[in-house]
Amino acid sequence: MRADLAARSHPFHVAIENLAHDFNIGSIVRTANAFNARSVHVVGRRRWNRRGAMVTDRYLDVRHQADAATLHHWAAGQGLPVVGVDNVPGAEPLETLELPRECVLLFGAEGPGLSPQAAAGCSHLVGITQFGSTRSVNVGAAAAVVMHAWVRRWVFDQPV
Repeated sequence: MRADLAARSHPFHVAIENLAHDFNIGSIVRTANAFNARSVHVVGRRRWNRRGAMVTDRYLDVRHQADAATLHHWAAGQGLPVVGVDNVPGAEPLETLELPRECVLLFGAEGPGLSPQAAAGCSHLVGITQFGSTRSVNVGAAAAVVMHAWVRRWVFDQPV
């Protein structure tokens, strides 16, 4: 099954900063599997709570990157732009940005968002437009929204 999924994976990668042993990492890995991302990169701490992944980490390539600089270096070597996802001033609205077909979608830790080092190496910073009183949606939910936007554009050729 792992080889079959890899053979037809989509050309986007997912990266998650693991700065505080974030419980959302497992959920993001599970979502990356659901959308058949090419790989997942856990950036920072090597250990993460796999319970939320519901064993889906066995079916995709999950890599470790020591820090944001290492991730950005890897992405540059692959010719992949890194798209940071965070609701910060200056972030482009997801609803109007065409995500690159081949890219790394980088998510920060729940609460603080992307570290300054991670954000600095991104070709784009994208945010999800929101209308309520909260500053942001949960990072696991944000990852699902962004991956779905990628799939709508590049698999179903629909504008987001």
